[in-house]
Amino acid sequence: MKRRSIVTLSSSAIRCKKSDFMVVSVRQISNGGKRSKKKIYHRDYQLDKVMDLQKKPSLILQLKSIIQSQNHQRLLLRDLEKEVGFVAKWNFMSIIEKYPSIFRVGGGCGKEFPFVTLTGKAEKVAREEGEARNLMEPILVKNLRKLLMLSIDCRVPLEKVEFIGNELGLPHDFKKSLIFKYPEYFSIKVINGRAYLNLENWDSSLAVTAREEIFARERMLQSAGGQNKVRITKDGNYLGPFAFKMCYAAGFRPNKSYLEELEKWHKMEFPSPYLNARRFEVADPKTRKRVVAVLHELLSLTMEKRMISAKLDAFHSEYRLPSKLVLCLIKHHGIFYITNKGARSTVFLKEAYDGSNLVDKCPILMFNDKFVALSGRHVTL
Repeated sequence: MKRRSIVTLSSSAIRCKKSDFMVVSVRQISNGGKRSKKKIYHRDYQLDKVMDLQKKPSLILQLKSIIQSQNHQRLLLRDLEKEVGFVAKWNFMSIIEKYPSIFRVGGGCGKEFPFVTLTGKAEKVAREEGEARNLMEPILVKNLRKLLMLSIDCRVPLEKVEFIGNELGLPHDFKKSLIFKYPEYFSIKVINGRAYLNLENWDSSLAVTAREEIFARERMLQSAGGQNKVRITKDGNYLGPFAFKMCYAAGFRPNKSYLEELEKWHKMEFPSPYLNARRFEVADPKTRKRVVAVLHELLSLTMEKRMISAKLDAFHSEYRLPSKLVLCLIKHHGIFYITNKGARSTVFLKEAYDGSNLVDKCPILMFNDKFVALSGRHVTL
């Protein structure tokens, strides 16, 4: 009988309170019995912290959007439960009370029902969101085109684009404001009763990955420094055309043999993630390395360089992702990080973060930071 491997991270991971790692269980089941292996998955507390830091800012921004969607931009407190639900209502009530610099409560006298609105200072900052959205538009158009170019047929089911709309930064009316606005780039086609977002024109200039752009910059810096000899470092990084940036957790100490194998992997050529995956054999090591590049590029297209693991896995067929996606992410823990903080597990692109801070922020994230800063708290989104 063929041996089966079962890997779990969220439910079977053993959390260690006083250590910087968690133990991931890998069970191999055969005819006669069981054998259990334990693999160490080092935690990154700075990236875990990101999930905690985003909680209150996300509530502030959500309440801002709800208020702005109301008539006269004021929300009756009695209607808050209709907008967010009974349980979440109390979290928002706490936010309203805690941040009077952003939210103002009025009414409650005579026949006027209590309501919440933005303060004058918050309204002034909120007006800057329109400019941030305008600056985002060309970025979103470019990223949507690249998203489609990554897929094997240059098309993605429309509901899957909507599924990751928040991660990409798409507006709620993106079909009208982006898709129909740029018919030279996009179209919506129904195939076998399913709506697909389709790429109209291929642009070779966009078929350059974020990894390649970073490599080009680093190579220029290296040339300027006059360093010609390229060698792998103790942290696993190697400057080469097929290398990836490695960011290991503080508790991980790679040994010599690990670094030697890693150097071979860094040097291995692999096809571009923008080439059609049907052209390559799944078992080929170069194809497996290409999958890492696809995941790297997909996360690079998101605003915050992270995505809920279930959403990432939803693109299994469009991008020919491995069936055991979690195993792939764990194996390449110098590139990706999976955190179980929050309601769902989230996959981070590690190189995009400096500690808990996102290195490069798009216009809408910079606006969000400015608005949330009205609370008087230094936050990281």
